[in-house]
Amino acid sequence: MTAKLLGANDEADFESAVRILLEGGLVAIPTETVYGLGADASNPEAVARVFAAKGRPANHPLIVHVADLERARMLSSDWSASAEVLGRTFWPGPLSILTPRSEIVPLDVTGGRATVVVRVPRHPATLRLLAELHDAGSCGLAAPSANRFGEVSPTTARHVMTDLGGKIDAILDGGACEVGLESTIVDCSADPADILRPGAITRHTVASTLAEHGIGVTSRTHAERSQDTYAIAPGMLRSHYAPSTRLEVFETDVLLLAARQSHESAGRSVEVVPRPPDDFEYSRSLYAMLRECDARRADVMLAVLPADEGLGTAIRDRLLRASADR
Repeated sequence: MTAKLLGANDEADFESAVRILLEGGLVAIPTETVYGLGADASNPEAVARVFAAKGRPANHPLIVHVADLERARMLSSDWSASAEVLGRTFWPGPLSILTPRSEIVPLDVTGGRATVVVRVPRHPATLRLLAELHDAGSCGLAAPSANRFGEVSPTTARHVMTDLGGKIDAILDGGACEVGLESTIVDCSADPADILRPGAITRHTVASTLAEHGIGVTSRTHAERSQDTYAIAPGMLRSHYAPSTRLEVFETDVLLLAARQSHESAGRSVEVVPRPPDDFEYSRSLYAMLRECDARRADVMLAVLPADEGLGTAIRDRLLRASADR
């Protein structure tokens, strides 16, 4: 099987993607963050195919994507004030909310947990796709990143084809991803709310938004966000987003240069991950750069970490996980 490449702006291709999903197939979908591997969240057999295609542990929860805030509320048994504020402020957009699951969400989607992670993505083609699925009776799309589990996330249709082209039914090509990093995840079942995974919606932005409504929020350190077992949300494993080539990360260019000289003196080939001039471009291009460097099959890859502030926190998180021992 080779995945069909469908154009998001081609009407016949778009309707083909809808049909495949409603028939229990798998379609990679474009979002502003990364490409997701979509399956009808109401169909346990389709959801099982997602886990199989990715090689993903069955206890690792999936994010359910829906078309609007009203649909998100339907997936929760206890939609909190913090969830309402964040949903109204940032959706559609790169923020996901963890909330107690309602009975309409199959346990297959949540890894057996009593909570579900939900998001309203910003890509227009995917929003339209979700609306059509809802009209047909689906509760949403279960859609983790469209790549092999634990490896570098895809930000183009070509990345998806390389990783999963022989394991899924179709790829809806909506162009390169605008943000390039997975969504911020906030646990809104907790009081105060808890930022589980950093993303483009920064911890300062989340905190200031909730503070306007008298709601508190906590933010874990990278070590506290990193678990090897029973992660309550996607992207919390210590090793994740990892290229095949070993990646080493450094706080400064001086430290990276010293490491490069040491490796080259020992006869090892080195690839340095380029650092764009600002964190927005770094975020957008990070995974593509990791893939390009990895494809050159050097002995080691080196990268400099951005400052632990703003969007830099999310980039650091991904690089630290990508460099962790597997």
